[in-house]
Amino acid sequence: MSAPSIVILTGAGISRESGLATFRDADGIWAKVRIEDVATPEAFRRDPMRVHGFYNARRAQLRDAALQPNAAHLALAELDGCWPGDLLLVTQNVDDLHARAGSRRLLHMHGELMKARCGRCEAVHPWAADLSTGTPCPACRQTGSMRPHVVWFGEMPLELKQISAALDRCDLFVAIGTSGQVYPAAGFVAEVRGRARTVELNLEATEGSRLFDEVRYGPATQTVPAFVHELVQSL
Repeated sequence: MSAPSIVILTGAGISRESGLATFRDADGIWAKVRIEDVATPEAFRRDPMRVHGFYNARRAQLRDAALQPNAAHLALAELDGCWPGDLLLVTQNVDDLHARAGSRRLLHMHGELMKARCGRCEAVHPWAADLSTGTPCPACRQTGSMRPHVVWFGEMPLELKQISAALDRCDLFVAIGTSGQVYPAAGFVAEVRGRARTVELNLEATEGSRLFDEVRYGPATQTVPAFVHELVQSL
């Protein structure tokens, strides 16, 4: 019998215990900064320096040596390394903690903070430094067009075709640390419901919890390693 095909969706909750703030909690990022001011194409056209400042600060946080993948990230990387069947880890997070933990079958549907993209030539580059309106594109050498390689509100998420194909063939769908409020990711469970086993691992119930076959609540550093252990033992 072949191993089940797995799709795993992660959100900000999986990185909370590494020290990264979530977005939609009462004390989250969007409670302190307006989306319209820093996370839309219109905001970037209106005040690019403010947008760059916001993302430069977040990029600096990722450069902090104290910020490390936690037990949940490491458990998913372990699963990636040993699972003999199809597996795709889809993250809504723009941090690099899954990759640093060792996950390789990984897609960032909302982009990556440690990359930059040129708005003119569309080239994407690894990027750990600050960005400004004076930063030249390494490819076309133009200034004023470099931006964080992240998906802003009003923009289309990345890799949707590949994600849709994985959802079409998956036998197990797992959502971890996601609010279930941001589409299209919030709709993934409905796409597979009835033909795949669906599991939610979260700190607490979400608006979409009722759509899952099984829910487990608790810190990601506890629930994710325990669930991965069960999957590995089932091989």
